[in-house]
Amino acid sequence: MQLYHHPFSLESQKVRLALEERNIDYTSYHVNPVTGKNMDPAFFRMNPTAKLPVFQNGSHVLFNTIEIIQYIERIALVSSGSGVITQSSKEVVEWMYKIQEWNPKFFTLSHIPEKYYIYTSKFIRRVIIARMSEAPDLATAYHTKLKEAYETEEKLHNPQVLQRSEQHLMKLLDEVETQLEETMYLAGNEFTLADVMLIPILARLALLGLESAYISCRPKLTQYWMLVQQRPSYKKVIKKYFGGWKRRKTLLKTWCIVRMRCMLKRY
Repeated sequence: MQLYHHPFSLESQKVRLALEERNIDYTSYHVNPVTGKNMDPAFFRMNPTAKLPVFQNGSHVLFNTIEIIQYIERIALVSSGSGVITQSSKEVVEWMYKIQEWNPKFFTLSHIPEKYYIYTSKFIRRVIIARMSEAPDLATAYHTKLKEAYETEEKLHNPQVLQRSEQHLMKLLDEVETQLEETMYLAGNEFTLADVMLIPILARLALLGLESAYISCRPKLTQYWMLVQQRPSYKKVIKKYFGGWKRRKTLLKTWCIVRMRCMLKRY
C-alpha cells in the first residue's frame, strides 16, 4: 500500500493519523503541493484533481479522505480478526462527515501574509503551464487547475467567502465543545476516527498562531487538545514536522526551494 501525501496537507494528516492509529503498514511518498510536485504528469495521470492525499493498494486508487479512512478501517478489521477493532458507529461516521464539510482552504490562505501567498500562487501557475507543455494530452485537466488557481485568488478578495468559512469553523468548534462537555473524546470516551478527523484542524489553528482565538477560549476543547497531543500518532504525523523549531525548518526549506526555482526559472 502506498500513500502519496505531505506534512503540510491537512487531509494527508487525517489519513496518516488513521493509518498510525490502526497500525497499518504503508509506503510513504512525499508530494509537496507548495513546490508543485502534485502537478508532475506521473502524479497528475493518477489523480487529475492534483489533491492530496492519494492512497493506492494495487490497482485500487482512492482520493477522497473519508473513503480512504473507511478503507483503512476495513483493512484493520480484517487484519485484526479478533474483535479488538470494531467498525465505527453511526455517531462516529456522522462526526466524520460533519468535520469534512468545513473546507480549510480559504481560511488558511487568508491567514498567510499576502505577499507569500501571491508569490507562491504565481509560481504554481507557472508550474502548471510548464507541465501543460510537457504533457499536451493532459492540457484540458491542467487548464482546469489553472482556472481554479485564478478563481482562488479572486475569492480570497471576497469578504463574504472568508466570513462564511470562519462562521462555519466557529459553529463546528462550538458543537465540538458542547459534545466534549459530555464525553472525553468526540464520539464517546474512547478515541475514534472522528478524533482523527478533528485533530488536524486544531493543529492547523495552532500552526497559524490562532490557538488562543479558537481553542483556548473553549475550556473543554482546550483540555481535549492537550490530551490528543500526547498520542504517539500525533507526535509522528504532526509534531515531528511542526513542533518547536521543526516548524520553522519545514516551512523554510519549502520556501527556499520555491525561491531558488523562481530565480533559475526552473518550473
